[in-house]
Amino acid sequence: MDEMELIALAGALFDAERERRAIPPISAGRPSLGPREAYRIQQEIVRRRLAAGETVVGWKIGLTSKAMQDQLGVDQPDYGPILSGYMIAEGSAIPIDELVQPRIEAEIAFVLKDSLRGPGVTTQDVLRATAGVAPAIEIIDSRIEGWKLTLPDTIADLASSARVAVGRTIPVDGIDLRLVGVVVERAGEVVGTGAGAAALGDSAAAVAWAANTLGGLGVTLEAGHLIMPGALHASVPAKRGDTFVAQFDRLGSVSVRFE
Repeated sequence: MDEMELIALAGALFDAERERRAIPPISAGRPSLGPREAYRIQQEIVRRRLAAGETVVGWKIGLTSKAMQDQLGVDQPDYGPILSGYMIAEGSAIPIDELVQPRIEAEIAFVLKDSLRGPGVTTQDVLRATAGVAPAIEIIDSRIEGWKLTLPDTIADLASSARVAVGRTIPVDGIDLRLVGVVVERAGEVVGTGAGAAALGDSAAAVAWAANTLGGLGVTLEAGHLIMPGALHASVPAKRGDTFVAQFDRLGSVSVRFE
């Protein structure tokens, strides 16, 4: 695709998020728009946000669970940076008017103490480089109307990123992350369940996938970065007045509310 067209599509998504509105899928009528072009659009949006004063504080891997792939009709993971403007305090209120069509996901967050860069990063390498893991809720959002998207749509749209809330970090030693279960409740009603194995078989394996994929692009997962390895269950729509609590085995709980 022409570079000017990619920049124009980035501008459309950038403005849609800023103006809190949805736009038609950018893939519609553009058969040449594939993942490579979509990541170029994502990079242009990130460039604009960094120019406005934000920083990259980590990386998210999306669509690592079959539940999420089935829900959105895609067949492979994607990735995007976590920007400083997306971080919120655990338990804090999120003004829903700042979002378009939010959903929540429970994830096992990783905080790195050493950098990781592929190729060749293994799950064990990830665990050795991890300062700790934490219960986390990611609020995803799509600036694409009705979540009717293809893989290039969500890649370009910052991997459907919106907000991230992280609980207390604990050492990963002695924890089999594949077996860490989570129960997600909304006003006391169970709305989601899952386990660490949902994310590419092991949440640490999802981090290794990110390190190897991004490493091939010249990107390093830096010490201090927060890595979100993907949802452990299908995402849950959020509306004004909702409070969500994600309770993890061994890791504790994390909550968010929408106002």
